[in-house]
Amino acid sequence: MPGMVLFGRRWAIASDDLVFPGFFELVVRVLWWIGILTLYLMHRGKLDCAGGALLSSYLIVLMILLAVVICTVSAIMCVSMRGTICNPGPRKSMSKLLYIRLALFFPEMVWASLGAAWVADGVQCDRTVVNGIIATVVVSWIIIAATVVSIIIVFDPLGGKMAPYSSAGPSHLDSHDSSQLLNGLKTAATSVWETRIKLLCCCIGKDDHTRVAFSSTAELFSTYFSDTDLVPSDIAAGLALLHQQQDNIRNNQEPAQVVCHAPGSSQEADLDAELENCHHYMQFAAAAYGWPLYIYRNPLTGLCRIGGDCCRSRTTDYDLVGGDQLNCHFGSILHTTGLQYRDFIHVSFHDKVYELPFLVALDHRKESVVVAVRGTMSLQDVLTDLSAESEVLDVECEVQDRLAHKGISQAARYVYRRLINDGILSQAFSIAPEYRLVIVGHSLGGGAAALLATMLRAAYPQVRCYAFSPPRGLWSKALHEYSQSFIVSLVLGKDVIPRLSVTNLEDLKRRILRVVAHCNKPKYKILLHGLWYELFGGNPNNFPTELDGGDQEVLTQPLLGEQSLLTRWSPAYSFSSDSPLDSSPKYPPLYPPGRIIHLQEEGASGRFGCCSAAHYSAKWSHEAEFSKILIGPKMLTDHMPDILMRALDSVVSDRAACVSCPAQGVSGVDVA
Repeated sequence: MPGMVLFGRRWAIASDDLVFPGFFELVVRVLWWIGILTLYLMHRGKLDCAGGALLSSYLIVLMILLAVVICTVSAIMCVSMRGTICNPGPRKSMSKLLYIRLALFFPEMVWASLGAAWVADGVQCDRTVVNGIIATVVVSWIIIAATVVSIIIVFDPLGGKMAPYSSAGPSHLDSHDSSQLLNGLKTAATSVWETRIKLLCCCIGKDDHTRVAFSSTAELFSTYFSDTDLVPSDIAAGLALLHQQQDNIRNNQEPAQVVCHAPGSSQEADLDAELENCHHYMQFAAAAYGWPLYIYRNPLTGLCRIGGDCCRSRTTDYDLVGGDQLNCHFGSILHTTGLQYRDFIHVSFHDKVYELPFLVALDHRKESVVVAVRGTMSLQDVLTDLSAESEVLDVECEVQDRLAHKGISQAARYVYRRLINDGILSQAFSIAPEYRLVIVGHSLGGGAAALLATMLRAAYPQVRCYAFSPPRGLWSKALHEYSQSFIVSLVLGKDVIPRLSVTNLEDLKRRILRVVAHCNKPKYKILLHGLWYELFGGNPNNFPTELDGGDQEVLTQPLLGEQSLLTRWSPAYSFSSDSPLDSSPKYPPLYPPGRIIHLQEEGASGRFGCCSAAHYSAKWSHEAEFSKILIGPKMLTDHMPDILMRALDSVVSDRAACVSCPAQGVSGVDVA
């Protein structure tokens, strides 16, 4: 529901968010009250010492105060359980209860201070009693400190400006004055987000690129969150409901049509060849991450294998390789790729906003010059990712619509300038002129590799690119189609990054609003059910993803509750789940690079991808299959490069075994 309004300002917490904090505090308070009562009853005969009367009075008043607090917290918890996310009516008394609860902190603080003063005076009583009172004073101050921290966490810097809209519907905001106020609110939100980002990234420098990235990221966040009045727990509940709804829809679908390809089909032969290439070049994309990924993949032996390279002085072979800031990275690169020192032309781990690390090597096995661009590994890379505006890609090609992701385009342009202006590619092809150029990368590096390949295609017409788990929001539809002939993307399972774009995030926000508005269960039940479902699975039909007993036709009509979650009416927002979203000129729909190979896990597996015996199938997929963000435990783990490498190992070995076995009859199965 919309954030609560207390003391004339909005807070980043809703009236139905106090069930779990209330339960935790209730347990602590009850145990504390029982402990004090036990202490008093067992040792009250020992309080006839000097100062004992004060301590006795302290314990009695504290028990009475705790009893009042317990009753108040119980009332808050019970009221918070009422209603639904979009129906706060049964919780209208919550603000009064919170005022009472906050008022009780003043006598608590006073009494805790008095207790600390009395104990500090050196009361000559039984040591057990004194230690018990010291413990109660410490617990009092811990709870008070935790409350202050909680208030800081839920404090909304824009709360004073948001308060007038938290209780008003979208129709209240149609006037010219309200429009001006909302524009002012968005400007203030951008400033707040920029301040937060600068504090988070305070150690990465203050150059022009960094300042531009701060502004771009702040504007993205303020734009995305400015038209809704959701608190974090609403989003968590919406994601839990979406996951269950998504699984419910999939379980109720009819079995997909299965198309078997003959062993000699050109499509299957092409898929096998590209999978083998992906399997080979993924080693270079992983090597670009340097020693952190290598040690993560080899926790027991990795440090021993590359530790010597970190400590020994530079050798003659080492000096033959151009580059900067290599540190411990070179040893891990050699172990990951299996190449020698002399096979590397340039290795750079220079890392700034819009400037990505990369390596250039000669791959004699595939007779190629390989350029591998590193993916996201630092706060600078995150800022590059989040610079999501579109800009025209400066490239020589016949495509008219050349819009691309600004941050990734700038990063690709940096690598392009280094390769051309520093003569790195010229040096590589002077050594192996008959080799072809191959550009690879994972995640952010995959997107940059696709853009870099497009920039270099005019000079190197035979260039190939393998983008592993690239972001969806990379470039225009026209560039997506243009890249089909020389770029192959590889996506694993429900990986969120190949489905991530500003357009898809807007769609996700709309789906969260709809599923939350259509659920008539209290939030605490949604979160408990969702946690159980994420950890242990279950039948999604058992959980509330729609109005109980509601007709499916009702779901196409806008709910008043859905409108209540908007701070203003946005033209980009549609209540119909099937209607397309109007895109912002700054954030138009963007698409993934090249042809897409999708690896999907077969059969049941662990909830978090921890099962090493998983088996995968591979198929060519259309970009439309990645037009929605899928919710699930593996949406993040499927993006990890080590998981992707294991999946590639599995699918390549399984397909090779299948082809070599005549009894199979077919070499692959695709789902249409």
